[in-house]
Amino acid sequence: MTEDQRTAELKAGLEVVDARIRSACAAVDRDPEGVTLVVVTKFFPAADVTRLHDLGVRHIGENRHQEAADKVAELDPRTRADLTVHFIGQLQSNKAAAVTSYADVVQSVDRAKVVAALDRAAAQRDRRLSVTLQVDLAGSDAARGGVAPHEIGALADAVADSAQLDLRGVMAVAPLGADPAPAFARLRELAEDVHREHPDATWISAGMSGDLEAAVAAGATHLRVGSAILGSRPALR
Repeated sequence: MTEDQRTAELKAGLEVVDARIRSACAAVDRDPEGVTLVVVTKFFPAADVTRLHDLGVRHIGENRHQEAADKVAELDPRTRADLTVHFIGQLQSNKAAAVTSYADVVQSVDRAKVVAALDRAAAQRDRRLSVTLQVDLAGSDAARGGVAPHEIGALADAVADSAQLDLRGVMAVAPLGADPAPAFARLRELAEDVHREHPDATWISAGMSGDLEAAVAAGATHLRVGSAILGSRPALR
């Protein structure tokens, strides 16, 4: 595939997803400008990130630390400066310092230990870091991570008490094989609980390629979409 063909392919994917977002917003009388698209570029090269940026994308998501670090480092500095990089994968506290070297947002904070590690690392780099709290909506999939709903208040307070972290809101992945609507409705309730105590925490990050409409209906402010734009992911490396 030539560079022009790949760019055309990405443009077509973005147009389809944009149309889906606009349709979903219209169905629930929401302004599509209130929805931020985070394009998940996991397994795809830095060249695709550059193409996406040229097509107007300003938020990208990555969930594998080493791949993300290498990819961001490969970007032209001017392109990097114009992007917000979201780390959306499960994060171990011993990787927190490294993630703060390239991520602007960590969406997958689910433990006080991770809060403390991110706070220390951000302080060492003299920078602020935005975070969302990942909520476990399934209660049975430890591999996906997430704080239990009844513990989210304490975790939100821990972030608010940190020196370098800005609490932006909540994030979740819908349970596998189930209707996402009830899970996203529950996430919205939890988001409202957090927002009451922390007025700046306004984000609800939910919805991916297969369930973005349900997420928009539940009030999602951020959608994490990969394959619907970039195509099927290459084989795991």
